[in-house]
Amino acid sequence: MVQYDTKDWITFIFRFHQSDTFRKLLPLMVLIGVYSGIICFLEEEVFHLGEDSLVKNISVMHSMLGFVISLLLAYRTNTAYDRWWEGRKLWGTLVNNSRNLALKIVVTLESEIDRHFYQKVIPLYAHILQKYLADDESGLVLFEGLDLDIDHMKHKPNQVAKMLYKKSDELYKSGKISGHQLLYLNTELQSFTDVCGACERIKNTPIPYSYSAFIKKFIFFYVMTLPFSYTFILSYYVIPVVVFIFYVLASLELIAEEIEDPFGNDANDLPTEKIAANIKKHVDEIFVSN
Repeated sequence: MVQYDTKDWITFIFRFHQSDTFRKLLPLMVLIGVYSGIICFLEEEVFHLGEDSLVKNISVMHSMLGFVISLLLAYRTNTAYDRWWEGRKLWGTLVNNSRNLALKIVVTLESEIDRHFYQKVIPLYAHILQKYLADDESGLVLFEGLDLDIDHMKHKPNQVAKMLYKKSDELYKSGKISGHQLLYLNTELQSFTDVCGACERIKNTPIPYSYSAFIKKFIFFYVMTLPFSYTFILSYYVIPVVVFIFYVLASLELIAEEIEDPFGNDANDLPTEKIAANIKKHVDEIFVSN
C-alpha cells in the first residue's frame, strides 16, 4: 500500500508514482492523440468540412451521454472502494480478535507448553490467510519452534482454525479449562472463520463481467467519437483535449479495477502482510509480558 502525506499537494500534482494511472495509460494516450490528429487532418485538409456539416452535431450526443458516463463511473468507483474498505474492516476485526484470544489464553492457561501453542498458532492464522488470499503458495507454515503439517491441496485457513478448535477441546477434556471458559474462547475462534469467509466473498465475487465490459466499451466509443465534432471548435487543439478526457475517464476505471480486489499485490491493495506481521508482534508481546 502506498504511504503518502495527504497534505502534500505538490507531490500529488508533479510526482508520478509507479502505480499512477498516467504510466499505465501512456501508450493508449499516445495512440488516442495520433488518432485525433488523423481525424482532424482528414476533416480540415482532405474533406474540407464546413460549419454547416452534420458531423458537427455529434457533440449533441456527447452532451447527452456525458451525464450517463459520469454516473456509471461514480457507481463503479464507489462499489470498488466499498469492497476495499470492507476488506480493511475485516482485517481490523482479525487484529482485535487475535489480541483478545491471546489475552484470554494468557489469563486462563497455566501450562507454558499450551501457551506456546497458542502463541504460535494465533498469528499463524493471519499469516496463512494473507498468503491464501494473495494466492501465494509460498506460505508453507513452519514457524520457529512449531512444526505443523499443512496440506496445501486443502483449504489452509480452515486447517489452522481446526488446530485451534482441536487444542481448545483437548484442554477442556483434560480439565485444564472449564466449559464456561471454552465458550469464553469460542467467540474469537469462530470469528477467524467468519473473517476468512467474508474475505473470500470479496475476492471470489468480482464485478459482473457484462457491467465491467460495458463501461470499457462505453469509454472507448465515447472518446473515439470526440474528435469528429470538436475539431470544428478546437482544430488541432482537439488532440490534447481528447487525450486528457480519455485519461480522466480511463483512470477512474483503472482505479476501480485495482482496488476491487484489495488482497492482491498491487500498490494500492491492503497491506495484509504487514498487518499479519503486526498481529504476530502484538501476540508475542502479550505472551512474553505475562
